[in-house]
Amino acid sequence: MTDLVRAPGPVVMGVLNVTPDSFSDGGRYADLEAAVGHGVRLRDAGAHLVDIGGESTRPGAERIDAATEVDRVLPVIRELTAAGVAVSIDTSRARVAEAALAAGAAVVNDVSGGLADPDMARVVRDAHCPWVLMHWRGHSRTMRELATYTDVVADVRAELAQRIDAALAAGVAADRLVVDPGLGFAKTAAHNWELSARLPELLDLGYPLLFGASRKSYLGGLLAAPDGTPRPTAEREAATVATSVLAVAAGAWGVRVHDVRATADALAVWAATGSPRLVGAHHDRQQGARSHHHRQEVQR
Repeated sequence: MTDLVRAPGPVVMGVLNVTPDSFSDGGRYADLEAAVGHGVRLRDAGAHLVDIGGESTRPGAERIDAATEVDRVLPVIRELTAAGVAVSIDTSRARVAEAALAAGAAVVNDVSGGLADPDMARVVRDAHCPWVLMHWRGHSRTMRELATYTDVVADVRAELAQRIDAALAAGVAADRLVVDPGLGFAKTAAHNWELSARLPELLDLGYPLLFGASRKSYLGGLLAAPDGTPRPTAEREAATVATSVLAVAAGAWGVRVHDVRATADALAVWAATGSPRLVGAHHDRQQGARSHHHRQEVQR
């Protein structure tokens, strides 16, 4: 598989939740045939990776056991990889990640940034696979209570830097790491907008950045009806596409979305227009790290 961490263009990660309770598509792809069919469609629509998750991380969600998570994701991973689809595993459990990698997954997308399971670093190090470290402060059931920051961008950046340091100390190669600001995870709508507006400050960490705003509640709030009713999840796609293009124009390495075709089309337009950057977004993918004290140059 092409080394996506060093990909020259924006990476599109398509979301495939094989759960009964995810906030946007829970229950739609719990059946194996439906899940595999959707994964193939995501690839055909332009997804470079199909991100398979077996445990809901929506706010307030209760945890499931590892065996249930493995049972949900492994058959889908096996079928999709057999069909030539590049797959990432969306999990915070080392046991699930290890099984998924053995079944053919190529990337670990860890919403806990390695905090939920200290054995995750070993699994990633030994597999030498890309590892997405998301900013995280606690599991879904309690994360709303943890959304307190002095300066959300500075705090998220500092906490991501700690996760990078821990990964490097555990022996994970620097060129395997991707960071994610964790929009909606222990973040209010105001926090999400602030992180989006100041994305270059997070890019100064020197690592590829994955941006995942797709269909999230803060977009529903922005687009609320006059009576305050949030826009339904399925009607947030134009806003999602806008966030994705703006993030890539600011320097993001990739975007994680539900509706792959709309985002891929918009990014094709962006590329055909000369891949313009936002004013002040000077973090070209060929630039090395500058500010994190131990950072070595990382190609994107």
